[in-house]
Amino acid sequence: MDYKQRFTSRVENYIKYRPGYPEEIIPILQLEIGLMPDDVVADIGSGTGLSAQIFLENGNTVFGIEPNEPMRKAAEGLLHAYPNFISVHGSSEETQLPNKSIDLIVCAQAFHWFDRAKTKIEFQRIAQNGAHLCLIWNDRKETDDFMQAYEKIIEQFAIDYKEIAHRNITRDIIDAFYAPYSCKKFTLNYEQHFDLDGLIGRIISSSYMPNADDANFPQLKNAIVDLFTTYKQNEMVTFAYNTYVYIGRLK
Repeated sequence: MDYKQRFTSRVENYIKYRPGYPEEIIPILQLEIGLMPDDVVADIGSGTGLSAQIFLENGNTVFGIEPNEPMRKAAEGLLHAYPNFISVHGSSEETQLPNKSIDLIVCAQAFHWFDRAKTKIEFQRIAQNGAHLCLIWNDRKETDDFMQAYEKIIEQFAIDYKEIAHRNITRDIIDAFYAPYSCKKFTLNYEQHFDLDGLIGRIISSSYMPNADDANFPQLKNAIVDLFTTYKQNEMVTFAYNTYVYIGRLK
């Protein structure tokens, strides 16, 4: 399946159950690169708008570049109160943005989908001199017992998880993309809390998992119910993440 269409049937659950991003990202960028409210941000692979929102709340103008129409429309709905959000039908390889128009490029939970060679050429084209790139991933904590059990369910039922997982993007790949400049890595904590319905919605928001209309979904649901029953506290479970943030000069 074309990666640009993978989430078309997942949008509703994506909106409800996928994580946002730590507010601490903004002060880190202010300290590291001098991020100002008048800087223009391109959020590449902006999805339903979860990553754009923290920059909009900082006062930035944000171009949300998203190739998937249902995801893009969801972002337009979520962010309709922000006049400085501009929704664009584009991709990392063809953003539709003018030359040298962007101060900060952000890719949140998206970079691993890109054609990196074509994307770097496009990023160089749209970046102002002195522009920066910020790559962000929410990564489930491997040291957490609940998250380890959740991972085992993914490995049991996933369709193409290992092939498309963002963990395939190594530090060497990231460093090569920033070259000839370098980047810094920051690790932040982030959490979500789910009841049973939320946990089911969270797992099927992932494009590599059987959706509700899949023949394997009943077995997946049973496994999630058992997981929830084992780990729930006050009828809730906690999703624990390391949020990895890479920041460096692009041009």
